[in-house]
Amino acid sequence: MTTSRRSEKPLIPNSSIPSSSPAFGTPKHPIHPRRVAPIRPPPALKPPARTTVLSIELPPATLRPLAFRTFTKKHNITLTSSALAALAGFIGKHCGAGWREEGLAEKVLEEVAKSWKKSTGQVIVEGDGETLKNILKTLEGSMSGGRIVAGSSLGRQSSFTFGQDANAQSEERPGLASNVSFGISKLEVEDKDDDEEELVDPREWMKVVGAFEQPKLVYNVTQKHFDKSTVKPSLFPSPAHKTDIFRQRYHIVHQRILRNETFQAPTFAAARSATLSRTGSVAVSQMNTITPIANLLGRSGSTHLLLGMLTVSPTGALSLSDLTGTIALDLQHARPIPEDGTYFAPGMIVLVDGSYEEDYANPTSGSTSTLGGTGGIGGTIGGKFIGFSVGHPPCERRSITLGGTDETDKNSLSGPAFGWTDFLGVGSERATGTRMNRIASKLLTPDKAYNIVIASDLHLDKPTTLSALRTLLRTYTETAEVTSVYPLAIVLMGNFISKASLAGVPGAGSLEYKEHFDALATLLSDKSFQPLLAHTSLVFVPGDNDSWPSAFSAGASTPLPRKRVPDLFTSRIQRIVAAANREVWGAAGGAKKKGKEGEVVWTSNPSRLTWFGVRGEIVLLRDDMLERLQRTSVRFTAPDKEDEDTDLPDRSSLPPTHEDAMDMDIDIGAAPQAPQNTTTSTADIDTDTLTARALTRTILSQSHLSPFPLDVRPLHWDYAHSLSLYPLPTCVVLADAAAPPFVLRYCGATVVNPGGLDGSEGRGRREGRARWVEFDVLKGVGVGRVEG
Repeated sequence: MTTSRRSEKPLIPNSSIPSSSPAFGTPKHPIHPRRVAPIRPPPALKPPARTTVLSIELPPATLRPLAFRTFTKKHNITLTSSALAALAGFIGKHCGAGWREEGLAEKVLEEVAKSWKKSTGQVIVEGDGETLKNILKTLEGSMSGGRIVAGSSLGRQSSFTFGQDANAQSEERPGLASNVSFGISKLEVEDKDDDEEELVDPREWMKVVGAFEQPKLVYNVTQKHFDKSTVKPSLFPSPAHKTDIFRQRYHIVHQRILRNETFQAPTFAAARSATLSRTGSVAVSQMNTITPIANLLGRSGSTHLLLGMLTVSPTGALSLSDLTGTIALDLQHARPIPEDGTYFAPGMIVLVDGSYEEDYANPTSGSTSTLGGTGGIGGTIGGKFIGFSVGHPPCERRSITLGGTDETDKNSLSGPAFGWTDFLGVGSERATGTRMNRIASKLLTPDKAYNIVIASDLHLDKPTTLSALRTLLRTYTETAEVTSVYPLAIVLMGNFISKASLAGVPGAGSLEYKEHFDALATLLSDKSFQPLLAHTSLVFVPGDNDSWPSAFSAGASTPLPRKRVPDLFTSRIQRIVAAANREVWGAAGGAKKKGKEGEVVWTSNPSRLTWFGVRGEIVLLRDDMLERLQRTSVRFTAPDKEDEDTDLPDRSSLPPTHEDAMDMDIDIGAAPQAPQNTTTSTADIDTDTLTARALTRTILSQSHLSPFPLDVRPLHWDYAHSLSLYPLPTCVVLADAAAPPFVLRYCGATVVNPGGLDGSEGRGRREGRARWVEFDVLKGVGVGRVEG
């Protein structure tokens, strides 16, 4: 028998020097030429250890709203009942109890929807066919601990089939071999845009959203999510849209309250974690229940908790209205919660705890409810409701509404409410939040300050205001010469003239109004300010004295939202900034720009400034709100000592307020950068601080910038959605000339009133003294500054 030359060579070479170690005295064992050593997969390719998931029984009806948003709203796919049942069984088995809180079900539904569109392209998902079963079978192999494991995409299944035919495996799972839809789990598809590497300036990820550009979302009570309105907004809408303003406000507040932990039934986990009393029984917290006003009939003498809007009846009496009816209020012995810490005015949606007394002589009447009901159920209920306590709805943090990693409430029972909803047209938290957080962490370094400068009451007809503005610009110009760091934006808010323009007031005509903006352009044309103008964004927000609405309002409250200042008066400022860009950026000799040029944005009132999608948002409003609240708010009777000694009904049914969450960062009306002591008692706090806290608590709890009737604060009906504060913004700027300057933080949101830019008014009159607020977008805090 003949062998090859290679087999005749010894496998182990002979050594002339024998080894003294037995380990090296290995005898020669020839290897048979036909014997093949088994191929073992490398350790890195071993399948990861699976995490055990405790399966649950998930009803299809519970999964229906989430599946509807993912399949129908996002991918235009219709689910059948059999397909929904199959998905509910799969998610309950492989995701367990964390399907909602941890967002596991959304990722699974997203992958199934993309795989269905890739494999079949049909618009109806059938649960009885083999396609959905194969998709779920393939997805099951890529999951561990309820999550889709990175690196186990379907396109790489053949790399694990040692000794198997990859084509045979793809035939077992038809339509999935070419699937590359694992975008959420980042298995194959990367969500990075092509121009991401080129956008290296944080200002390139900022956007100003005007009130007339903000998308209109309507809350769907049946599906419990927001739908985009299909009706084109108009300045002359149908009269039915007037009632819809208050109905949408009520729906938003009501669904927000029902997700509060004090209004939810205690679960088994909550009861198990509750503390034991001395008797050994479980101390479970009391659950609050909201009673519709129509359900008060026939329940005289019983105690209830009502949610409704404060209104004034034609007879002048105070009433409470909801979607089912209206009832007269008796607040003679009621106490506000907290006392002297908030405002209650008609037009606000409040919680009232009290007892119902029925009027048997006249049980109902045929009057019309404020929220749209008429006669009987929906009309005025006979009798009166005696209130024991009145409070605002509990505020909801932004992280609870949208999700995310910042200040997420781990004790929330329902998780993020609207993570997939795009409220401003800049993307949703679940769709773009991960990418935007990654970009923000790359561009926003902790060693630098990324500030947005906010100043209000820029009265251009006063020389002291122009001197104060020069002080503000010189401060940041000198800082940039040392640190090369410019503010992201400088927000200048009206009124831009101290008297109503174009209203027949002497010295406030159109010619004088144009000259005032020309004086501002002359100030900006200073060569020392050119680098600042070329590296920042100037944002102008008008006030009630600015044109054109001031021509017919004479300085009174104009309907909100109001449009920007016309280009007729602002064209010269545009040219000044364009010249600064040519001077600064043109000096580079045609080199590649590393940043965004300076710009001027004339926006509406109110408006919003966002950065990195939904990572941060500032609401800008110029309105004298405090005087309106003080003028229309309800006055409660101070309790007497005899009343304090009597046994009053328990007021613990109202949800607790966020009293501990109110932090006074700085009072910019006093000494600059002097933080106040937040541990002092209420009696030791000055009046300005108490006023600022009451204003902040009232506006954020109402989730609206104008919680007043339309006769008190007129609104454009089809654009009233732009005044909503839901979800809660990162920062709210309430430029109120009557309110004291302050910077507060409440429920994770920073509330700012910068005060007048001209700091020489009032105390310490001095030329060039300026007052403004810096908001750090990285830290999410505001700091008041007084210079000059």
